[in-house]
Amino acid sequence: MGIYNDQILPRLVGRACGSEGMLRWRTKVARGLRGDVLEIGFGSGLNLSVMGPEVRTVFAVEPSQTAMKLASKRIREAQVDVVHVGLDGGAIEMADASCDAAICTFTLCTVPDPRRALGEVHRVLRPGGRLHFLEHGVAPDESVARWQRRLDPWQVRLADGCHLTRDASSLVRESGFELEQVTQRYAKGPRPWCYFTLGVALRLDT
Repeated sequence: MGIYNDQILPRLVGRACGSEGMLRWRTKVARGLRGDVLEIGFGSGLNLSVMGPEVRTVFAVEPSQTAMKLASKRIREAQVDVVHVGLDGGAIEMADASCDAAICTFTLCTVPDPRRALGEVHRVLRPGGRLHFLEHGVAPDESVARWQRRLDPWQVRLADGCHLTRDASSLVRESGFELEQVTQRYAKGPRPWCYFTLGVALRLDT
């Protein structure tokens, strides 16, 4: 699975997550970002095109060298500075309270320990900073959730650790954030993969 995970999968993910429909979701989740922004799961830089002029720097956490290579053209053309700060969302090499905001899109489904990664985001955010997140996850309809549970072991193997059954809003709330805005609904596509959660959460000073 090495060549598949290292070379092929980042390209497949970039294509699947780079459609016009997905761009509309990304535009929504990026609304309100400003200043120095931490992005875990930077991928191939698909969020750069929706960053507003209020964003100064994006500090990118991304483990895939192939994804970063795919992002190089977007980084060169971006209106913001991009700094690659590490490979591991669970151990971000940045000082406490050093970022104004954070964003993750389709990342909490895949990181090995989402609570640890969110704890790092909480640490790096300044008091009053906000996490903007867009994730797919477990559906509220039992018929869909049942299929998600059946498919999850295969999904994890074929998509390099991506889960269908995680609940993003619960993970964020349990990691010391206060949910301020949450929208949950099915996007276009097969329902086991397309129950989306879009949210903004405030960093609580715990």
